[in-house]
Amino acid sequence: MTDSSPSNTAPPLLARLLYSGILIYMSVDGFRHNEIRVEIAREKGVPIPEFLVPFTTGMLLVANVFLLLWRFPKLAAGAVIVFFVGTTPAIHNFWELEGEERHGNKINFCKNVALIGGAIALLDEAAKDD
Repeated sequence: MTDSSPSNTAPPLLARLLYSGILIYMSVDGFRHNEIRVEIAREKGVPIPEFLVPFTTGMLLVANVFLLLWRFPKLAAGAVIVFFVGTTPAIHNFWELEGEERHGNKINFCKNVALIGGAIALLDEAAKDD
């Protein structure tokens, strides 16, 4: 089976829709609020945020469309992992914050770690097609 063809071992469509659908929504919303996200990234010390923020948002969008359709699932799951491993500690560095800002960033950090876990599970499922 080629990596671009859907397989019999694809996770259930409902599971993919719940996981990827939310991340697709978050990506589209990220593009709608790109200026704010670029400014946050700039404040956090992200290099060339005016390029990296829309680039990584686009990567997340494309990767999740592929996961939803179960096309190139290893590449797509890997891209989701790279996105969250790269952005989570840089943007949700709760350990450096105080009060409500710390609390909100800790919640988002933990949510993103859970999303990494989901992407690892999808990557494992995709690898079964080899």
